[in-house]
Parts: sequence; structure tokens; C-alpha cells
Amino acid sequence: MGSDRHGALIRAALALLECERACLLRGDLSGVAALAREKETLAAAFAEAAGEADPAAIAALRDRAARNRDLLEAAMQGIRRVSARLSAYRQVQRSMDTYDPQGRRATIAGASMHRLQRRA
Repeated sequence: MGSDRHGALIRAALALLECERACLLRGDLSGVAALAREKETLAAAFAEAAGEADPAAIAALRDRAARNRDLLEAAMQGIRRVSARLSAYRQVQRSMDTYDPQGRRATIAGASMHRLQRRA
């Protein structure tokens, strides 16, 4: 019975990791976050069944988890880059630094953004 339960845990974990991978490839980070509780539940179940571990199955899980970790790190790096890029655009809207031929820096103030508010 123990090996049947462990096999079911392995299959559930592999399916969950594939679902997580699909979410990462789609850019669905909220879907990844939604899978966290299920991952915690499976991790607890694996901890209880630790003595029944099949080394080959555990290695497959480890490989898929590492692959997903790499995808998640790449997604986070992309988010950080976009954030930095948007921050740079906002900074340019406020002011921009330029240099004259002698190397002296001059700051050019950005246009103030006034929004027109329409009232009925």
C-alpha cells in the first residue's frame, strides 16, 4: 500500500509541476501563486512518506522542480527589468541630464503633466 500511495504522490507532484510550468510559460504568475497551497500539501505528504522514496522518481521531481525554478527566476528577472525600464521613463518625464562639450552636466526639466478634468 505504501508504494501505491507514494506512486500516487509522485504522479500528483509531476502533474502539479507540469501545470506550474504551463502557467510560467503563459506568464500567468497568479496561476503559479494559486498552486502554492497544493505544493505545500504535497510536500507535507512527501515528508510523511519519506521512507518509501523511489530514487528515480525523486530525481525526476527534482529535475522538473529545478526547471520550473529556472523559469520563475527568468520571469522575475524580466519583471525587474521592466520595472527598471518604466522607472527610467518616469525619470525622463521629470528631468533629463545632458552634457555640454566641456563635460558639464545640465538638467533639463521635464514637462509638467497637467490633466484636464471634464465635468458634466
